Amino acid sequence: MFTFTKDERLLKRVDFLRLSERARKISTPCFLVLWVAGPEPACRIGITVSRKVGNAVTRNRIKRLVREYYRLHKALFPPLDINIIARRGADKLDYQGVCKELDRVVERLAGLTRSC
Repeated sequence: MFTFTKDERLLKRVDFLRLSERARKISTPCFLVLWVAGPEPACRIGITVSRKVGNAVTRNRIKRLVREYYRLHKALFPPLDINIIARRGADKLDYQGVCKELDRVVERLAGLTRSC
């Protein structure tokens, strides 16, 4: 249950391009979340952190924190393709800060998908 398998990840460039073309957006101070209904019946997550956010150590830390959040809260995510893009300022967040921001995103996603 608390795993993060390859089936739950966006890995191919085609998937990321489809997301950037057709996606709806949710914005928080430190993250931009792109989402679209995916071909799979399950949620798939992609995490993007550009070099503008920090060095390799910082970028990898942010990705680890987001992956851990997803791993522990995956039951709350609706069945969508989601790309979580870190913005400047995400490097200042600790795990609790990431949780606060992504909790808001998940609540909004759940509300939006119910209304669709």
